[in-house]
Amino acid sequence: MPVEFLSDGEAAAYGRFSGAPSQAELERFFYLDDVDRALIAERRGTHARLGLALQLTTARYVGRFLTDPLDVPEEVLVYLGEQLGIEDVSQISQYSQRRSTPFEHQEAIRKGYALKEFSQAEADFIVWASARAWNTGDGKKTIFYDGVTWLRTTKVLLPGVITLARLARLVARVRDEATDRLYDTLRGVLSPRQRVILEMLLEAPEGRRASGLERWRKGPAVPSGRNLDKALECAAEILGVGLRVMPLPPEVPHRRMVDLARYGMQATATVLRRHGPSRQLATLLATVIYLEGKAVDDCLETPDLLVTTELVGKAETATDKERVGQRPKLAKHSATLAAADLPAARRVHRLRGAGPADGRSQERLPVARRSAVAHAPADEGRLRSAAQPDLRGDRCAAEPQGIQGQP
Repeated sequence: MPVEFLSDGEAAAYGRFSGAPSQAELERFFYLDDVDRALIAERRGTHARLGLALQLTTARYVGRFLTDPLDVPEEVLVYLGEQLGIEDVSQISQYSQRRSTPFEHQEAIRKGYALKEFSQAEADFIVWASARAWNTGDGKKTIFYDGVTWLRTTKVLLPGVITLARLARLVARVRDEATDRLYDTLRGVLSPRQRVILEMLLEAPEGRRASGLERWRKGPAVPSGRNLDKALECAAEILGVGLRVMPLPPEVPHRRMVDLARYGMQATATVLRRHGPSRQLATLLATVIYLEGKAVDDCLETPDLLVTTELVGKAETATDKERVGQRPKLAKHSATLAAADLPAARRVHRLRGAGPADGRSQERLPVARRSAVAHAPADEGRLRSAAQPDLRGDRCAAEPQGIQGQP
């Protein structure tokens, strides 16, 4: 049966077994307690007791009575037969020989467990679905499945497959009505002047490519004095609309305002223009209220970033340059050593099985490094003394331990 927001597989699995229940599901839904056994014991005949137990546990598991009570997995029959002491569960075939028996058992289960039909709880279900849609804004499918859970929790039998399409349409209608009521409520708090201002945000001013809304959403790109002036001007424009000081209806949930603002920050002006007047203005209202807080935050954060990047950062850079400039020769020879790639020379030295530290090891060093060590000034001998022990240590680490002391 085609349903607006349910797939064919989801509609086919509604209110029926979609496969054999797991062991945990058997123990949870098909276990017969004392109340169940007392009701079952009133029936005469093995097939009647097994049939009543089957309909009772089926309604508990899928939420309704099946058109064919015997259309259940074999595992369910065996599990119920073991609890009732019935070895031959094939006797269940006699259960439908008398057509009125399954209906009489269904009525007994309704009375014994105070179960209600959907028609008796439809008004309460509409109230629940409307409140759920108003407060959360969830989609139709989510409300539908949560509604099924609500019906089962309140001991309401799920409507049959024939009524499934009507139930789905009911959920969709209630959800749309709640959403439209939210848009109309938010649109009603705006003055004519504010409506005109919000509508103009979706249009690009003459000589500009971006709309006013897109310009407000962008904010300062990098911290600078010029961008700080722009952030202050933007904040003045946004706060000039006067939406933050305007009281909103207390019945509007904060979550719905957050959802509308999130959508308004992502959607383009072209997409927003395609919506109806109520939804368009409600979205812009929530978005501009969010932008008011964001604009103020940008104005407060930009000076801090400006001080950090422009003043402190430049001062640190100048100090580093001054420190390096005081020792030009040290900077020159340090750069030469870095270019010589000392770690690479160590790896080559180990792979070639370097011998004692003599003139041959110096010959293996790059020319640039030997020149740097030879011409380093006397006050920089620490660099030379730090490099030579490393080479000897690497050579000793590469030799076998038994010959380290041999000449």
